[in-house]
Amino acid sequence: MKLENDRLCVEITEQGAEVTRIYDKKRDTELLWDADPKYWQRHSPILFPNVGKTYRNTVRIGGTQYPTSQHGFARDNRFKCVRETPDTVSLLFSSNEETKEVYPFDFDLIITYKLEGKALVVTWEVLNTGDEEMFFTIGGHPAFRFAGQDEAKSDYMLKFPGKESLHYILVNISEGAADTARVYKLELEDGCCRMTEEMFANDALIFDNGQISEVWICHGDGTPRVGMKCEGFPNFGIWSVKDAPFVCLEPWMGRCDDVGFDKELSEKPNINKVPAGGKFKQSHTVIAGE
Repeated sequence: MKLENDRLCVEITEQGAEVTRIYDKKRDTELLWDADPKYWQRHSPILFPNVGKTYRNTVRIGGTQYPTSQHGFARDNRFKCVRETPDTVSLLFSSNEETKEVYPFDFDLIITYKLEGKALVVTWEVLNTGDEEMFFTIGGHPAFRFAGQDEAKSDYMLKFPGKESLHYILVNISEGAADTARVYKLELEDGCCRMTEEMFANDALIFDNGQISEVWICHGDGTPRVGMKCEGFPNFGIWSVKDAPFVCLEPWMGRCDDVGFDKELSEKPNINKVPAGGKFKQSHTVIAGE
């Protein structure tokens, strides 16, 4: 499927409802990572019903333990296109017998992409089609490539408009969960910090408490390449792979478990709760630079 206007060309696949291309016509540049398996074989997966890992790869729901996989199962399932216009496409994935073996809720997950000028608006809707309250986290994981093949992270800056500093935590690699015991400070100058390989030596930087509502990947001279606006998101991740020519900007409604979390899913911090017959809806926007 393709969405196109005077500024952007966006391609989407039904597999995982994943955006596979964002091409900026004005600057003749590809913005989205091409999924080269040398570094990372995905473009922009949807993370549902869990962002990241659950502690020890299990989750407790209604007193029953269920196995989980990193980032959930939505990204590995085929969606159905239920609406397509020149500037909008909506894709649907529904619970089934297979999903209920690991996640016992009935749901419809609808992902909508809409072009608005130089922006791509991404909307997630989760409809609880069952007869009991459901719980989940959901997130985006788009990877944005660098403009030049020979460019490195040190050629780019991250810009957080209006921020003087940010605080983040890291993943405990051996546990596969967030280590909240140590909090780090990201110092900014005019809202910016230069990227380095060392930033991502311990997996993703995890920002909690709604700190990030806007972030830009900028060239070394400060020129914006691509940005994201995500009002109302409690969590945000920034991630890359060693020596990879891309960086992921990840808006999250909830995140991976903390080290040692073994309570009911309903008790997890920032868990999304939808009553029977209810609906969850949240949007973020990817924006091409000037």
